[in-house]
Amino acid sequence: MSDQNRNLTWRNIALMGFVMVWGFGNVVLNFATQGLTVVFSWVLMIGLYFVPYTLMVGELGSAFKDSQGGVSAWIRSTTTPMLAFMAGWTYWVVHIPYLAQKPLGLMVALSWAVNPSGAWATTIKELNPIILQSIVLVIFLVFLYVSTKGVKTLKVIGNIAGTSMFVMSLLFIVLGLAAPAITGKVATPNITMNSFIPKFDFNYLTTLAMLVFAVGGCEKIAPYVNNTKDPSKNFPKGMLVLAGMVAVCALLGSVAMGMIFNANEIPEDLMMNGAYYAFQLLGEHFGLGSIFVIIYALANTAAQLSALVFSIDAPLRVLLAEADSNFIPKSLSKTNKNGVLVNGYIMTAILVSILIIVPALGIGNTNELFITLTKLNAVVMPMRYLWVFLAYMGLKKASSKFKTDYKFVKSDKVGFIIGLWCFAFTAFACIMGMFPTDVAAFSSEWMFKVALNLLTPIVLVGIGLILPAMARKSNAKEESQSTIQQ
Repeated sequence: MSDQNRNLTWRNIALMGFVMVWGFGNVVLNFATQGLTVVFSWVLMIGLYFVPYTLMVGELGSAFKDSQGGVSAWIRSTTTPMLAFMAGWTYWVVHIPYLAQKPLGLMVALSWAVNPSGAWATTIKELNPIILQSIVLVIFLVFLYVSTKGVKTLKVIGNIAGTSMFVMSLLFIVLGLAAPAITGKVATPNITMNSFIPKFDFNYLTTLAMLVFAVGGCEKIAPYVNNTKDPSKNFPKGMLVLAGMVAVCALLGSVAMGMIFNANEIPEDLMMNGAYYAFQLLGEHFGLGSIFVIIYALANTAAQLSALVFSIDAPLRVLLAEADSNFIPKSLSKTNKNGVLVNGYIMTAILVSILIIVPALGIGNTNELFITLTKLNAVVMPMRYLWVFLAYMGLKKASSKFKTDYKFVKSDKVGFIIGLWCFAFTAFACIMGMFPTDVAAFSSEWMFKVALNLLTPIVLVGIGLILPAMARKSNAKEESQSTIQQ
C-alpha cells in the first residue's frame, strides 16, 4: 500500500479501538459482581491479559496486513481450512445469546427514556419471565424482519448514540468522583486498601468471565494496520494507548461507582438498571433532575436498536457472503431478490427464539433472568477470542513463513507461551463463568443455570461441526443431479 493511503496515526488507532472495546456497561456489570474489589481485578486483567492481547493483535495485523478477512483469514493462513471455517462460525454463532438478550436491554432502555423515575423499569422487572420473554421474542422477530429491509439510517443513528454513550461514560467518571464534594459523604463507608483486595476463592473465579467479556474485541481494529503511518511503530503504540485508556476508565469508573453506590450493599438489580440508577443519582446530587438519565437512556435506546439490527445482518453476511461450499451448504447462502440471506435468517430466527424462551422456563424472576442471560453472554462471547490466540500461536510456530513489520516479542517461543497463556486463561474464565453463585449450589435453579451455560456453547459450536457433513451431502446430491442431466 502506498504511503498516500497510510493516513492513520497512533491516536486514530487508539480512539477507534477504544470505541470498539469499551463502554460504560463494562464498569457497571463488573462492579455489580465484585464491588470495589474489581479495581484490583482490573489491574491484574489489564496487565496480565489485555496488554498482551492487544499487542498480539498488533502483530497479527502486521503479519496479515493485506487480509480483510479478520480472524478466520488468520486461522486459514496459520492452520487449516476446517479450523478457519470453525473460527468464522464461532464469530457468528456467539451473537446468538447476544441477540437473545438485546430486545430485553432495548425494553429497559426505552422504559427509562420514557419514564426516568424508573417506574416502568420496575414494572418490567416484576413481569412474569414467560410473559416478558414472549414480548422479547415478538420484538426480536419484528426487528429480524426490519433488518431484511436494510436500515442504514438506524445504523448511523446507532453510531451517533454510541459516541454519545462514550461521552456520557467519561462524564460519569468526572461527576461520580466529584459527587462526594457535593453530598459531603462517600456511599461506601470505611474504604481502606483491603476494600480493593478480592478473596481469591471459587466465587471470585466465577467472575473472571465477565472481565474477559469486558476487554475483548480489539481484533476488530487489526485490518486498519494497513492504513497506519509507519505501522511497525504507530500501530502497537496505538494499541498500548488503547490499553491505557481502558485501564483509566475501568479503574476510575469503578471507584466512581463506589462513591455513589454502597459497595457493601449492591442493589440486586444493578446489572439490569445500574447505569440508569447511576445517572439518576448524579442528576439528584447536582440538582439537575432527570436530565442525565434521559440523555443516557435515549442514547442507549438508539444504540440498542442499531446493534440489534446490525448484529442480525452483518455477522451473518461475514459468515455466508464468501462461504466455502466444502463446509457450508449452498442453501444457507441462498438470497432472495432483495439480496437477503433467507435461509440464514431462518436459522438465526430458530436459534435465537429457542434461547429466548428456554431460560424463562427454569428461572422465575425477571431480574435473575437478565443476570443469567448477561452471564451466559460472558461465557459464550469470549469463545471467539480463543481463535485470536490460536492464530497467534500458529504465527509463532511458523514465523519464518511470515514477514511482519512489528513483533510483540522477538522470541517465538516466548510469544507462543504468551499466546498459550491467554488462550488457557480465556478458556478457564469461560468454564468458571458457567457456575452461578447467586443461588444455592446443586439446587434445581443452580442445575438449570449450569446446564444452560454448558449446553449453549456445546450446541452452538456443535451445529458448526455438523454443517460440513451437510455440505458434503448437498454437494454430492448436486453433482449426481448434474450427471443425470448430462
